Amino acid sequence: MRAVHFGAGNIGRGFIGLLLHNAGYEISFVDVNDKLVSELQERGQYTVKLANEQGDTYLVDHVTAINGNDIALVAQRIAEADIVTTAVGVSVLKHIAGAIAKGIALRTLNGKPVLPIIACENALGGSSILKELVYGYLSLDAQAFADQHIAFPDAAVDRIVPLQQNEDRLLVTVEPFYEWTVERSPLLESQTEIAGIHYVDKLEPYIERKLFTVNTGHCVAAYHGNLRGHATIQEAMQDPNVVAEVRGALLESGSALIQTYSFDEKAHADYVEQILERFINPHLIDEIARIARSPIRKLSPNDRLVRPALSAFQLGIPVIHLTAAIAAALYFDDKDDPESVDLQAFLNENGLHATLTHYTGLAEQHPLHIGAAEHYRRLGQLDQATEKGMKS
Repeated sequence: MRAVHFGAGNIGRGFIGLLLHNAGYEISFVDVNDKLVSELQERGQYTVKLANEQGDTYLVDHVTAINGNDIALVAQRIAEADIVTTAVGVSVLKHIAGAIAKGIALRTLNGKPVLPIIACENALGGSSILKELVYGYLSLDAQAFADQHIAFPDAAVDRIVPLQQNEDRLLVTVEPFYEWTVERSPLLESQTEIAGIHYVDKLEPYIERKLFTVNTGHCVAAYHGNLRGHATIQEAMQDPNVVAEVRGALLESGSALIQTYSFDEKAHADYVEQILERFINPHLIDEIARIARSPIRKLSPNDRLVRPALSAFQLGIPVIHLTAAIAAALYFDDKDDPESVDLQAFLNENGLHATLTHYTGLAEQHPLHIGAAEHYRRLGQLDQATEKGMKS
């Protein structure tokens, strides 16, 4: 069996690639990093290490790589593939859609069975987004073919893969926990389900539970940890003030999830405790800068802070900690992160209220906007105190 996976980075190799390998697939990674592609081509294998006490390792072999700029070769591999997956970031999907479309066009000629294309991204409806982009490149005849032979099931993925500092460029360290949930597609009913994937008939509850618990909690820990001068998530989660903010935010988002999707309250509480344990894993070093980066995206109306805050507000749930996290995000100032630079420039030029409205979509008179603004002013005193402490 053959798989094509877009994105040979840490998540691609340490999560999706490992599971596909364990399910018996030979994998062709697609990436534009020349050095990474060359090394995968040369070695044909890499190692995944679990961040646990035993340091368990797994060899992932029968792999190769293709430079993403070689559109013809990428399309040929897709034409021959049994599954296509991505882990590139939602903003990059538009850059790979053309190559996928060419691969689909080639499949119209070879009579291959139905092809699942799964976007494994931290986003609602990632595969649906990719499908729309791909269809923009297809002729009407190719679209008709795709309707019958190409499935784009949406997915939710969850595994903490921190920034790597390994001598072996291809070695990836990942947390032991993982969850890959995929929505069933009528087109794939005749295919054997892949071991390691959790298939569901309705994905939305699972992806929102993951995004607005794992990603929201991580984000809250990062922005409040940054304000208090912590360097890693593990360090921040030893700070009772940060833990209180994370727990408070997850209580707000969790209450909304329970009301919306009828999750069992006890089961969701256990899920939250499991996530908090994952955040403090002593065998991981997860830098706050990695989790906090791209604050503009994370402050957008449908992402991990504003979306659950709005859901809770609309259900009559008091929203205190999520608005505090929105405010804390505005203090993330990292010269190495382009979105942080842009956010700080806009904030300095246009002021707090215009910034909140511009990036979160919350009108100035909205109670969540007012709450975030109040938190911003309060957190400013903490930010100044932390900065003084770091200089002394």
